[in-house]
Amino acid sequence: MILYQLPNGKVIRLTIDEYIDLTDEDISYLVSIDYGEVTSNPWTGSVLSQHGEINIIEIDNSDEDLVIPPDLFLDSSEEDLE
Repeated sequence: MILYQLPNGKVIRLTIDEYIDLTDEDISYLVSIDYGEVTSNPWTGSVLSQHGEINIIEIDNSDEDLVIPPDLFLDSSEEDLE
């Protein structure tokens, strides 16, 4: 779900598919019927405003088992030269 602000300043909620299919005529119609919500908070509906539990995953950063293949950083053009 995304929030889309119409030219009249009102905000509507759309799916990605609805946004992709949105035409200028659709926008003009929505503005003409005064559709949408007025919002004073730019973070309305943001994931930042949702409170919940944060899960922290600990990662072992030891390099002991790290193996980097010698050709990992070769460019494809360098492979052709060999």
